[in-house]
Amino acid sequence: MKKMHIELTINGKQVETLAEPRELLIHVLRERLGLTGPHIGCETSHCGACTVDLNGKSVKSCTIFAAQANGATITTIEGIAGPDGMHVLQNSFREHHGLQCGFCTPGMITRAWRLLQENPTPTEEDVRFGMAGNLCRCTGYQNIVKAILAAASELNSAKEAAQ
Repeated sequence: MKKMHIELTINGKQVETLAEPRELLIHVLRERLGLTGPHIGCETSHCGACTVDLNGKSVKSCTIFAAQANGATITTIEGIAGPDGMHVLQNSFREHHGLQCGFCTPGMITRAWRLLQENPTPTEEDVRFGMAGNLCRCTGYQNIVKAILAAASELNSAKEAAQ
């Protein structure tokens, strides 16, 4: 099958690659570009382990062809941390025990990152609703919700202090 030329901006860097028209974005990210943060969980869009941010929206990268993402701006878990270390959200997941086996964590954090941009002051209900498409088989979600709410509080406090 003939491969297509794909251009993407991933985690702030321009990349070019070749992909078959039927190739899923998750496979291109992991196998062609070496970005193994997004995980392959179910390949049916049920689990959210493959969640990335595509043009400002959370998407499950197992449900989109790489060719559909041509020209897109993508942020993966690898792009969320800053040059000075982990993002507040990543630290919060660690501090509040929002992870256990860690398999779902990259997708959870990537989705939570976008959620907090959409709604910087979420309620517990907002977080639970906003994260509903990402499944965790280990934690029972309570600590994930606590971690996201704590990160939101910390981000808002930092924003207020800067003003």
